[in-house]
Amino acid sequence: MTGHLSETLTLLLIEDDDGDAFLVEELLNEADAPPKIFWARSLKEAKAKLTPQIQCVLVDLSLPDATRLEALEEVLALAPHTAVLVLTGLRDAHVGVAAVQAGAQDYLVKGDIDARLLARAIRYSMERKRADLAQLGLVQAELTAKENSRLQNALLPSPLLHTQAIEHVTRYLPGSGGTLAGDFFDTVQTPDGSVHVVIGDVCGHGPDEAALGVALRIAWRTLVLAGQTDDTLLRTLDALLRAERQTPEIFTTLCMATITADLRLARMRVVGHPPPVLVRDGAVQVVDGTPSGPPLGIFADAEWPVIDVPLGEDWSMMLYTDGLIEATVGERDELLGVEGLLDLVREHGTIDLDRLITRVGKLSDDLAAVLVRRRRS
Repeated sequence: MTGHLSETLTLLLIEDDDGDAFLVEELLNEADAPPKIFWARSLKEAKAKLTPQIQCVLVDLSLPDATRLEALEEVLALAPHTAVLVLTGLRDAHVGVAAVQAGAQDYLVKGDIDARLLARAIRYSMERKRADLAQLGLVQAELTAKENSRLQNALLPSPLLHTQAIEHVTRYLPGSGGTLAGDFFDTVQTPDGSVHVVIGDVCGHGPDEAALGVALRIAWRTLVLAGQTDDTLLRTLDALLRAERQTPEIFTTLCMATITADLRLARMRVVGHPPPVLVRDGAVQVVDGTPSGPPLGIFADAEWPVIDVPLGEDWSMMLYTDGLIEATVGERDELLGVEGLLDLVREHGTIDLDRLITRVGKLSDDLAAVLVRRRRS
């Protein structure tokens, strides 16, 4: 009977018995599209012939340089993404079952095979390997998603606020690559009534940068709760960044503001970060005098002067990462930029994070934003 291999495959046969190898080749030559077969008499020979072009390996478990499942383990280690079909003797059928349990896709008893059965077993082995790899990919994707979720929860915590006089809104969107970045933010109100807000961005993308963002965010919260809200805080964060970063090129931008208890003044330090947007008594503008100093991790003796921002009675303030102003807008996919952001806020008449986000197009970087607004009494 003709075997059902309708496309030309590339196989590797590992068999030290010339007669058995000839039989397998003859059966496979009966297929509609006879496969290209490489033959190895030992595991040593197989290592040299096991290239990425091999789609299925047929391996006898009685080889001169490997015994039983040792041969299978070697093949699985050498070709983790290739289907493996085990060939056994009549008296070793139980070994075939053990081989499948150890990772082979299927097994055949040499004395019981014909062309159709062999072709079907090869096809089945390849499809099962694809399914196994797909399932493994789904599991890995699920684990990655859970890990990203844990990191995001650490990067983007719940605010510690006990006042009802401030509206607090945050948004976070991952960039187009889907890789978690080091954007972070936090808000803490201290016993004196002051409200402290930070938003930051560790340069780069990936788990190392995200973990560094978590460390900086937690350190910032700890220092604020301990009463450190001035240059000591920034110098401590700078020292932590230098100690924890993977390479000396990694730096971090951030913006932090301390809003006084009467909610009429914000004392800000803008550390190499995009300027906050302020809506004050109906006027839309960026905070003047920004940035107040370079990013963390660049200059050991850097200074970050305080920017005093009078707020008045009616105000909204948005801190954000550069993923927002580097997003595209319009039919021509132009970068939004700071001026474009101000135009959108003026168009809306207020800072509405959801409306802003719906207006931007493709994100090249993570987008994080914190809006604080004095509630009207």
